[in-house]
Amino acid sequence: MNFDPLFYAVSALGVVLVGFSKAGFGGGIGFLGVLMMSIVATPVQAVAVMLPVLCVLDPMGAWPYRRKWDRHCLIILLIGGTIGTIIGALTFSLLNDSVIRLLVGGLTMLFLIDQWWGQARKAEREKPGDKAGIVLGVLGGFTSFVIHAGAPPTTMYLLPQRLDKSYFVGTIAIYFFALNYMKIAPYAWLGLFNFENLMISLALMPFAPIGIWLGLRFHARISERWFYRVCYIFMFIAGIRLVFDGARGILG
Repeated sequence: MNFDPLFYAVSALGVVLVGFSKAGFGGGIGFLGVLMMSIVATPVQAVAVMLPVLCVLDPMGAWPYRRKWDRHCLIILLIGGTIGTIIGALTFSLLNDSVIRLLVGGLTMLFLIDQWWGQARKAEREKPGDKAGIVLGVLGGFTSFVIHAGAPPTTMYLLPQRLDKSYFVGTIAIYFFALNYMKIAPYAWLGLFNFENLMISLALMPFAPIGIWLGLRFHARISERWFYRVCYIFMFIAGIRLVFDGARGILG
């Protein structure tokens, strides 16, 4: 296993930011780690490396909300998420690096458009019913499996439900805790957990509790608005780069 300082520096920063977000601000940018790794490695390696790290982060993020989650919403999301995970497992091998780069970059840009342009309209959205929730759960499960980017469809279902803030964050935390552990067996079946990827995951794991600790410590000291603004700038730059690289690979 070759040591690439740039890869480890970028990946470690991504892990810290994801942990910081989960502990301090309820997550929402869980695919930032994969996004940053995809700039310095293949997207397939990025998702494989990131899953064990997320499986360390998720129990830490879910534990404070173990009694604060909405049962009905969680069941609807898990039904859809399970179906989406199965679809992701069956189709993952059909996606090459260029397609995944384009998918990651495109979903990133859609996520940012929703965050920047759609904020004022979120409060006006009608509550999605159970069928819509299952469909969004399927989309969330699929994108979570392929690129760990299940947050946008999930929040599209949960935000209009107008849950209490703690229950909103808790439902998301418990959902992704279950979903990420659900992905372990399919990832192993697909051969993503090779020796090199597992060793990289192991090397990055110490940065996970650092991110959690920083998020808890600075929750009340750092403006949530400015934290996400900086992360969204990272996402925008990385998203544009991945769309360009993916399109060039497909057309080229």
